[in-house]
Amino acid sequence: MTVHELTAGDVEWAREFLIRVAGASLMVSRGRLHECHLLPGFYTDDAGHRTAILTYRLDAGGMEVVSLYADDGERGRGYGTALLQAARERARRQGCARLWLVTTNDNLPAQGFYRARGMRVAAVHQGAVDVARRELKPEIPLHGVGGAEIHDEIEFEEVLR
Repeated sequence: MTVHELTAGDVEWAREFLIRVAGASLMVSRGRLHECHLLPGFYTDDAGHRTAILTYRLDAGGMEVVSLYADDGERGRGYGTALLQAARERARRQGCARLWLVTTNDNLPAQGFYRARGMRVAAVHQGAVDVARRELKPEIPLHGVGGAEIHDEIEFEEVLR
C-alpha cells in the first residue's frame, strides 16, 4: 500500500469515488458545506487500485479531516489508518495545534475507529445535523448506521502540541 497526495488531476476520481462509497461528494461539518473532491488530501493505492481517500482543510485551530472513506470491501485493511497518519504528519508539519473531525451520532463504527487511533471526543454538537439538514443539505438522511436516527455531530480531536 502506498499513500499519495491528491492532485488537480484526481478531482474527478475523488468526486466519483466519494459518490460511490459515501453517497455524495458534498458533506457538512460544523455548519459548513464542503465540496470534498476539491479539497486537499490523500489516497491509498494498493497494486494499482485506489482503495481509500481522506480530504482535509486547514483552519486557525488546526486541520479538520473532512472525509475519510475506504472502498467497499477494503475496510479493515489499514488504509484509513495510513491516511489518518499522513494527515497527522501533514498537520504537524503545518504547525497545527490539533487534528479534528466530526462524525454523526449513529456512526458507532467510525467513533470506535477514531478512538482506537488515539482521538478523543472534544464536543457533542446536539442537533447540528438537524440544522444542516434544514439549512445546507436537505438530502442528509434521517436514519443512518443500523437505522439509528441522525441528529448530532460528535467532534473528535487529537492535540498535536
